[in-house]
Parts: sequence; structure tokens; C-alpha cells
Amino acid sequence: MSLNLDDKKAVVAEVSAQVANAQTIVVAEYRGVKVVDLTTLRQKARESGVYLRVLKNTLVRRAVADTAFAPLAKDMVGPLIYSISADPVAAAKVLNDFAKGNDKLVLKAGSFAGKALDQAGVKALADIPSRDQLIAMLLGVMQAPVSGMAGVGRPG
Repeated sequence: MSLNLDDKKAVVAEVSAQVANAQTIVVAEYRGVKVVDLTTLRQKARESGVYLRVLKNTLVRRAVADTAFAPLAKDMVGPLIYSISADPVAAAKVLNDFAKGNDKLVLKAGSFAGKALDQAGVKALADIPSRDQLIAMLLGVMQAPVSGMAGVGRPG
């Protein structure tokens, strides 16, 4: 079913709103992925705060035009699923983790901080710990000396 002009404008406006707040966009080819698996992927994306949709490439090209994500337009070919997030690594992590267990989903390209990423770049970005994981690591490092000192004065 094709979209009429008003529907197309609405989709472009929705995607533009997501892009305005985004730090990362990752695209992957989903040809051959089962509907059940896509439903699971969408659920994981929602849990991670990632906007994930199958969209018409021409509409996304319009939404990213005149933004830092414009260089990604050259990779918008074929049946793609778009992952957009305000968290720098969440979009890449959701698709990369899913692709590890499903060989039908193929990471294609991405864009982070105004720089275009190839498939290897997307995988490298996905391997970076998330903001929450980094904060937890930092707190663990900060608490280690305190807990060590607390155990020093005990009679044993």
C-alpha cells in the first residue's frame, strides 16, 4: 500500500524529529529475517530507548538532508531497517547484538558525530560500553579504595 502525500509528510516529520535528537543512526539490511525475529528486535530496541523502523529510503533521505547524517544517504539502498538513538552506542549495539544471532540481518552502515561508518565502524561502536555501564564501572573503581580501607582496622 502506497502512502499519500500527507502520510509521506508525516513520516518525514516523525523521522526528522528523531534525527534532531539523535547522536547515532545505523542501517541494516533485513532481507529474509522472520517477522517473529523482527518483533523480538523491536522489543529490545524499545527497552534500550532506540527508535527502530522499516522506512522508505527516499523519505529518510529527505529527513536527514541538511543534517550531520546527510552522508549516510548514499548507503540508503535496498530493504533497510533504521535504528536511531540519542545514546551514542545504543543504536549500533541493538542491531549488532541481534545480527550476532541472526545471520539474515546484515549491518550496512551508520553515522555517529557527523562521521559516516562502514560495517566495521558500526561493530566497533557497538563494542563500546554504554553510558550506564561506564558509570557503573567508574563507581566500582571509586568505591574499591573505600571498601578496602574499611576492612583495614578490623581486629582479626
